[in-house]
Amino acid sequence: MFKKLRTVVYHVSDLAKAKDWYQQITGIAPYFDEPFYVGFDINGCEMGLDPDMTNVEEGNHSFVYWSVEDISGCLQKLEKAGATITDPLKEVGGGIRVAVVNDPWGNALGLIEGA
Repeated sequence: MFKKLRTVVYHVSDLAKAKDWYQQITGIAPYFDEPFYVGFDINGCEMGLDPDMTNVEEGNHSFVYWSVEDISGCLQKLEKAGATITDPLKEVGGGIRVAVVNDPWGNALGLIEGA
């Protein structure tokens, strides 16, 4: 049924600022850059920014976790760039550590390190 994570789309009210913010924190330039959508290729996974806020309500009810090498360093970089930690760093077993931050537009970004 599910094969792999292919695309994550974050809705943003200011596409230009969001594009710059995500380019800064990922170090990756968008491969697709139009007024209606900006797409980044993050190691084979599409991360998209969509400025259409139609029917988008505040709050997240599900989380996507991005694999990272150094979760502590990543959290510091994200906080410095304006993200807010909503679920602090914690060990969940087997050497796996997770945390969740909200980007400046309220989108949840899960981070996972290990295994």
